[in-house]
Amino acid sequence: MSVDRCELLCIDFDHAESLRAALPEADPLDRQATRLRALGDPTRLRIAHALLVGTELCVCDLAWIVGSSQGLVSHHLRQLRAAGLVSSRRDGKLVMYRLAPSGEQLLSATTAPEVEADPV
Repeated sequence: MSVDRCELLCIDFDHAESLRAALPEADPLDRQATRLRALGDPTRLRIAHALLVGTELCVCDLAWIVGSSQGLVSHHLRQLRAAGLVSSRRDGKLVMYRLAPSGEQLLSATTAPEVEADPV
């Protein structure tokens, strides 16, 4: 028998049902999963960190900072913007990017000091 499964089917129905009823709806969870996936790429995570420290940066600066091409950085910025983690504004011929409040919150939540897990 697998160590990660019960050997006997027993449900504490009242407790399980109260927890099930308290779960968020599917739509907010889908949006949250999309945001988490957006930061799941190392390049996008580097871009988000650069925006956290640099406040507002153009694609040219971001490409230099993260060591990638402008085309690749633009691609990743589109994904971050679609996930609602960054916002942009045009400044003449430049497009300036900054972390949205949701991006700042998610980034600070994911970059908390790592806690060593107990060995299993």
